Amino acid sequence: MPATPAWPPKSAPRLFVGERLAAGASVAIDGPQAHYLGRVMRVAEGDAVVLCDNQTGEWAARVSSAGKRDVVLSVESLLRPREDVPNFTLCAALLKKDRFDLVLEKACELGARRIQPVITRRCVADKLNLDRARAILIEAAEQCARTALPELAEPVRLDALIKHWETDRALFFADENGGEPAAPAFAANVPAAALLTGPEGGFDETERAAIRALPQARAIMLGPRILRGETAAIAGTALWMGTMGDWTA
Repeated sequence: MPATPAWPPKSAPRLFVGERLAAGASVAIDGPQAHYLGRVMRVAEGDAVVLCDNQTGEWAARVSSAGKRDVVLSVESLLRPREDVPNFTLCAALLKKDRFDLVLEKACELGARRIQPVITRRCVADKLNLDRARAILIEAAEQCARTALPELAEPVRLDALIKHWETDRALFFADENGGEPAAPAFAANVPAAALLTGPEGGFDETERAAIRALPQARAIMLGPRILRGETAAIAGTALWMGTMGDWTA
């Protein structure tokens, strides 16, 4: 006899929803998500959809009805509980829109728990559309099969970030003027950590001195080359995840 196909199939669409999920619940999808399911994925009654609620985890659901404007799903079973995300915050200076979009997307894929946009003196941008940024994070989480969305904070100025820094969290900052090699510095510290990366023009000397004066701060080097802001944020996050995060599990 042929093997019974896996259900839900790996090709099933994946969506984050706002309500808390449970077996037997009925979920009505409308707006852009309904357009995606109905017009792009062309789901029909009985098809599988994977749902995440950022609270309980990942659920298998089945299409109950698919109309022109909405899709109704019946939640069937829990596939995975919400993941335990490593205690890592990326504090990334704002960059030009397309470059910061890339930082958001990749930080989500790499496993960051929290993303804190930072405004520094040399930032080209000083504003962030939070709704658009959250949409980028949700799309990235759906694509990479995360069950927990990264927390996205409102942009904060660097001096305020330093003033209110948590006493029990290490702050590694990528300093183009030099510092400790990043990997051994990461490995020698407590699991609660943050990485601070600069804007297109880097930190100025006053900012650099203020960061170094913070007791929890440690200057690090991300290799022998000067990296662009988006590259430093992505590379540093990946290196921390490989050293102290969940990549070794």
